[in-house]
Amino acid sequence: MKIGLYFGSFNPIHHGHLIVAQTMLQDTDLQEVWFVVSPQNPFKKSGKLLNENHRFHLVELAIESAQGLRASKVEFKLPRPSYTVDTLAYLKEQYPQHEWVIIMGSDGFQNIHQWKNAEYLMANYAIYIYPRPGYTLENQKNASVKLIRAPLLEISSTHIRYLISSRKSIRYLVPETVESEIIRQHYYLSAMENPAKE
Repeated sequence: MKIGLYFGSFNPIHHGHLIVAQTMLQDTDLQEVWFVVSPQNPFKKSGKLLNENHRFHLVELAIESAQGLRASKVEFKLPRPSYTVDTLAYLKEQYPQHEWVIIMGSDGFQNIHQWKNAEYLMANYAIYIYPRPGYTLENQKNASVKLIRAPLLEISSTHIRYLISSRKSIRYLVPETVESEIIRQHYYLSAMENPAKE
């Protein structure tokens, strides 16, 4: 099976994430897309992250009726911070029958040279890229890349957290099940920060 790995903090998951995943599933040769919830991203401060199990549960709620989408907590059992190359090595060992593809935005691809063992990743794995505003796809690294034209929504998890902490509605930004769980559990109420892209 050919599986796309969509890595992220998903703090919280929102409709922008879901549209990217669904587009990858229906417009490419991927048979499944896994949301790989990162417990600790080496490029982000962990202090603002909701507990990884809570974020994983929100992803599960968001995709509970979706075919071909799956939530993965594979990185929860690996050393932290999470490095994509280590996660892929583990998955390749555990599921040798599958073919793995990395899903990322064009902004992330511009910074891939900063990743652990970036040259190895680009030489051994296909990368399916969705465009992000202001970031053109420049493949100067001879990676195996495919640009997928996913609809772009100007939604960020940072802005959603800001709205919640400001006691404002996040309706239509996240699935109703996710909104209900965030409200019920009082998540992000102290997460006051300036809105920014994420």
